Amino acid sequence: MLERRSVARTRVRRNAEIVLSRRAPSAAATLPCMLRDLTSLGACLALAGTERVPDTFELTLDRGRSLRPCRVRWRSADLLGVSFELG
Repeated sequence: MLERRSVARTRVRRNAEIVLSRRAPSAAATLPCMLRDLTSLGACLALAGTERVPDTFELTLDRGRSLRPCRVRWRSADLLGVSFELG
């Protein structure tokens, strides 16, 4: 398989959350996901379904203490490939 990434990825298995809205502090404003791999430029996220995920969102790995703006680059039924956007 041809590797197209310009930066090597690190495989990880870590809980994360997709933040859908910072205005609503409810649990419905986030979607739990699993961080599968990570680079300085982006990540692969696994979740139950990707249909509710907008094309841009924020990602937190530490329950909201820090947020990373993301843009969806590709999606399947249960995986998202995202790039990290400049804040």
